[in-house]
Amino acid sequence: MKNKLNIVYHNATVTRVRRNQLNKHRSVIIWFTGLSGSGKSTLAHSVEERLYKLGCRTIVLDGDNVRHGLSSNLTFSDDDRKENIRRIGEAAKLMMEAGVITMTAFISPFKKDRNLVRQLLPQGDFIEIYCNASLEICESRDVKGLYKRARAGEIKSYTGIDSPYEAPSNPELVIDIESESLEESVSKVIDFLKSKEIIN
Repeated sequence: MKNKLNIVYHNATVTRVRRNQLNKHRSVIIWFTGLSGSGKSTLAHSVEERLYKLGCRTIVLDGDNVRHGLSSNLTFSDDDRKENIRRIGEAAKLMMEAGVITMTAFISPFKKDRNLVRQLLPQGDFIEIYCNASLEICESRDVKGLYKRARAGEIKSYTGIDSPYEAPSNPELVIDIESESLEESVSKVIDFLKSKEIIN
């Protein structure tokens, strides 16, 4: 706490509003959440591809990639998962301030942690998208073989097996992974962003 007494916030002259005007779109955080294997990363990167073609400034923060760097010192304990999401929330907020449409693809299993990120931001700047897929579907995909290892007891505290996933109560958008094609899901996200006048 004492160290914070020596910190003074500097107000930039180039603001988020000015960056958004330059980019010709609003910057927001699009938070994809869902079980491992629910298609979060695939959808986020596909949405980014579509936005890029529309001339938007974008970035995707992917769960596995972030754990190689920013959160490389964290485990998968509940406390470390909370810290991981806190770090991502703060990093995403900085990128949003830079005028970037910032997409995150994280399991982020706990409602409280996701809501803490939402509370960091002005209303309407946090868009929670729930990639809804059953555990059975996600486990049948098991691209990385992690569910199999969790069932065998080789991985502890694995979400959906021996650690809970708390689905969003009131997300901005729900993607039904089991019934929608990837193209349909991408279009659904793009249409939502247009309806909120985030993009043209």
